[in-house]
Amino acid sequence: MPADPAPRWTARRLAWEDEELGEIALPRRPMRIRSGFGSGLATRRGDPPGTVWAVGDRGPNLKVETAVDRYGLDRLEAHAGEAGAKIMPRPDLGPAIARLHVSSGRVDLVRSFPIVDSKGRPVSGLPVPEGGHARCEPALDLDGNALASDPSGLDTEGIAALADGGFWVGDEFGPSLVRLDAGGRVLRRLVPEGVELDGAAYPVEPRLPALAARRQLNRGFEALALSPDEKWLFLAFQSPLAHPDEAAHRAGRHVRLWRLDAVTGETVAQYAYPLDPPGSFRRDGEAGPVKWHDLKVSELVALGSERLLVLERASATTKIYEVIADPGSVLPGGHLEIGTRPTLEELSAEPEGLPLPVLAKRLILSTDDSPQIPADLEGMAVLGPSALLLVNDNDFGVEGAETSFWRIDFDRPLFD
Repeated sequence: MPADPAPRWTARRLAWEDEELGEIALPRRPMRIRSGFGSGLATRRGDPPGTVWAVGDRGPNLKVETAVDRYGLDRLEAHAGEAGAKIMPRPDLGPAIARLHVSSGRVDLVRSFPIVDSKGRPVSGLPVPEGGHARCEPALDLDGNALASDPSGLDTEGIAALADGGFWVGDEFGPSLVRLDAGGRVLRRLVPEGVELDGAAYPVEPRLPALAARRQLNRGFEALALSPDEKWLFLAFQSPLAHPDEAAHRAGRHVRLWRLDAVTGETVAQYAYPLDPPGSFRRDGEAGPVKWHDLKVSELVALGSERLLVLERASATTKIYEVIADPGSVLPGGHLEIGTRPTLEELSAEPEGLPLPVLAKRLILSTDDSPQIPADLEGMAVLGPSALLLVNDNDFGVEGAETSFWRIDFDRPLFD
């Protein structure tokens, strides 16, 4: 990749107001729940100018420690040691899609609608049943009671909008890739080979490579993009897989990025995206040590059939890189097989570096010098050849965060 200098850019916050969804009285302070559409953004070929599609995740949820410290829910302390446990105060609020309109100075909600099953019933954000394929998060109510798992449950984190009006969304639970019609109805859910979601209220197809189920807890598919010609889907895991174990995830330095057929969902190529050294995330480092397993890939944008923008972050620091997913960067096919040893993650941690093709990166943007841009950016969409839209995930406001949209204008086009 040419060693061109990073483009200069300016950031401007656009006006937006989160919709208030309710308030829950709790011992220390009330919990105010707001709409959340910051998990993923996409544009659709043929839409009117300024149209952007957004997806929210599973619904309001928070860690046990946060529920105790922020809201005084001492009755939950007994669950503090449960790995990945999440409190879900409003399980009736599940995954949804929003149509947005972006104008010169603001973002407006045009409409929103829930993702629904084959019978038109809203899909929940409750975790799928745990099985031999993968660990799943325990979900609890505000009293610490276990919430039942749901084979139809989704934690939607990425979105691609198709010209026929439908969508693909990425899910962290399965992890899975889900095809929706224009109204948000699930047409089919693609899961890893060997995964069974008996009782799901829509068709489930085990079409993804089995190793996808080795995703680290709550680190499944987060980044999703559709090529402009709608031939390819690009899909990235949020972090290195826990393959063969969690130690490999914690030490891994490369994230798997897949190219899939956008019609069939078949995985046709795999790439290794190299994470930046943890110490380079300056704003996060000022708050405490940053480890390799703190780093995430949260969004993709396809500028062509090979050119991608990758949103890489810790929490406070966000970086956007350009990569070229060309034939010379494709990993050997054996690394899509679950039985291959050493695994990509094991090789990734070797001091001498990964002895396999690695995607080259060119920095486009870093928020380290722009403290006005908030933490937890997860959504990114193209507004034009030299403009991007970024948004943070407000986690439905349960920790007091607000959604903020940012228009990024570059001093030169990112594409023709």
